[in-house]
Amino acid sequence: MSTPFTHTAGDRSYSGRTNIGTVETADGAPLVVALHGGTYTSEYFDIPGHSLIENATAQGVPLIALDRPNYVDSSPLESEDSIILDNAEVLSAAIGSIWEKYGEGASGVVLLGHSIGSAVATAVAALQPPWPLLGLAISGCLNNVPQESRAAWEALPPIPMIDLPVPMKDQVMFGPAGSYASDMPAASYPSNTLVPKAELLDITGGWIERQAEICGRVSVPVHHRQGEFDALWITNQAEIEKFGAGFTSAASVDTALALGSGHCIDFHLAGQELQRSQLVFAKECAKTAAG
Repeated sequence: MSTPFTHTAGDRSYSGRTNIGTVETADGAPLVVALHGGTYTSEYFDIPGHSLIENATAQGVPLIALDRPNYVDSSPLESEDSIILDNAEVLSAAIGSIWEKYGEGASGVVLLGHSIGSAVATAVAALQPPWPLLGLAISGCLNNVPQESRAAWEALPPIPMIDLPVPMKDQVMFGPAGSYASDMPAASYPSNTLVPKAELLDITGGWIERQAEICGRVSVPVHHRQGEFDALWITNQAEIEKFGAGFTSAASVDTALALGSGHCIDFHLAGQELQRSQLVFAKECAKTAAG
């Protein structure tokens, strides 16, 4: 069960959803902060039958899924350069404030991200934040995109926020028939929303150019999963290994293909295993930090 979440950090406000107040926190559990991808809200992590928040509650792990800037009721963010890096700067400050308010009894923070949220979470980790970051769990993010992807996003209307047509979105977010249950993709639609065009251009351009340097500054353990049939990234075992090898300073790296899944692994039959492994990873990070 989740409840609405609101938080103010400095002059910025954030919305989202959380299990804090309903979860019986396990001893030594970390606080997980989850960042959604583009075209989705924080409800991505709370779709009935596919809910990371429900699974975290069952495991005794407190979790806050934030709406990133420009989404739902979180403050807007304009960027002159990289909107992903600018997201990381303001979210790092917000998470520090959230830790001060909600971190009592938790061992530290594990950052979790999907797609563009994974790039943002990785950039936050690369900042070496002053609050206790224990680990980074990401999915739906790799090294390179198909050549046509950047051109497709550049061809979108010259407006700040883009509403991707649902049929187009289903085509790129989901794998082949049989890789997801009969309630999908329809069950995911409550989490659909507009996306800043700047995010689509950054993830297919600037992020790829900066990625090696950013990943190389991450020092905490990394857990990474990529859908076997992810249509948004060039996805194969060689790309998976290259991505993992880029975390040259990380304490450990666990990266693998999520077999039988498209981009949004959480919404596929492979989703339960993804979320199980992410929560196991989060608790192991906490155990390691505790010594």
